[in-house]
Amino acid sequence: MKKHYQITAEGKKELELELEELKSRRGAVADKIAEARDFGDLSENAEYDAAREEQGLLETRIAEIEDIVTNAEIIKTSKKSAIGLGSRVELKTGAKTVVYTIVGPVEANPLEGKVSNESPIGMALYGKKVDDKVTITTPKGDINYTVVSVG
Repeated sequence: MKKHYQITAEGKKELELELEELKSRRGAVADKIAEARDFGDLSENAEYDAAREEQGLLETRIAEIEDIVTNAEIIKTSKKSAIGLGSRVELKTGAKTVVYTIVGPVEANPLEGKVSNESPIGMALYGKKVDDKVTITTPKGDINYTVVSVG
């Protein structure tokens, strides 16, 4: 059974660009391996080992992205009243306001405000509406938010 990955159209485009860039690096890695092979005994050749490891990491990431792109389900972002996949959520606690976009685990990046629907924050927000109170448990303790807007 194939796994389906829920991602936004923007997230899919980013993955396709990364895939293109990684595939373009294949030739350079192959050249490094060929060059390192010329240094002699492969059993004690650190350059060869490093180049082979780089090639392995590159091919693993290429295969991972190809699988995600092939089995991607694009999240439909539409105006809805309840928080769900693709929602842009504005939360307020005291004077502090934070904005999150709820995405699938593949494109989650908390530093960019993209949180997975499977994360504690995403699960706490899922299904909430404007003016709902939400308690999010963090390592520093519970934080109480009010949902200001859902887009």
